[in-house]
Amino acid sequence: MAKRMPRPAETPTEPLLREVPPPAQVSGVGDSVRAVDRALVILRAFREDDGPLPLTEISRRAGLNMTTALRLLGTLEGHGFVKRLPAGGYLLGPTLLLLGDLFRRSLRLEHHVMPALERLRAESRESAAFFVREGEQRRCVFRLDSPQIVREVAHVGEAQPLGRGAHGRSLVALDTHEPLPVVTRGERLPQIAAIACPVLNAAGEVAGSIGISVPLYRFDAGIEALCVPLVMREAVAMTRDLGGDPTPLERLRR
Repeated sequence: MAKRMPRPAETPTEPLLREVPPPAQVSGVGDSVRAVDRALVILRAFREDDGPLPLTEISRRAGLNMTTALRLLGTLEGHGFVKRLPAGGYLLGPTLLLLGDLFRRSLRLEHHVMPALERLRAESRESAAFFVREGEQRRCVFRLDSPQIVREVAHVGEAQPLGRGAHGRSLVALDTHEPLPVVTRGERLPQIAAIACPVLNAAGEVAGSIGISVPLYRFDAGIEALCVPLVMREAVAMTRDLGGDPTPLERLRR
């Protein structure tokens, strides 16, 4: 009977992101969580202006002994999160770039805007909206109306002048250095007060303006004191969600 010839081994295609092997057995869940936490601390030890970091510096910044840091760096290197140079220093690895690209391509503005507007409306009981800039205009792209009977009537898709009203001024506030959030009373519509703050994206650009509008007769000191920090909170949180740095917003905080 003729022997069956072995099939030639196929060369697997190397994926961009390697498949993560099953985790090693550890003494408990707490050990696994601690190891993940320490590995993330190591990644966050790298700074923008760093060159290759030696093990001793990574260990110092992460607050870990060198044996633990070396072991975790080996695991991170195996998955491409760090790269070890022949001279011994470490750099951030290409897997982080791939993950960042995946984050940018999967980013959907509405996934972050709508929950923020829901929170603003629920906590203020006023209308909440998000505007984007289009040349010298601003356009409402997301909106949730107040649950109260008396409220501002506006529609998604409406375009209004830039530089006027809380949202119009918010979209250019980083250029004009206006205190944030921007608060207006009857500026665009005589019966409406509004509070708005810009939101930044990962490139540091203004992605839009989030805010609250209130009938002017209801806009007393108590409502203003409630809504100003709410709007600022959501602008900062959304900026972080979009990969941006909220420091420019914080610098202009009123």
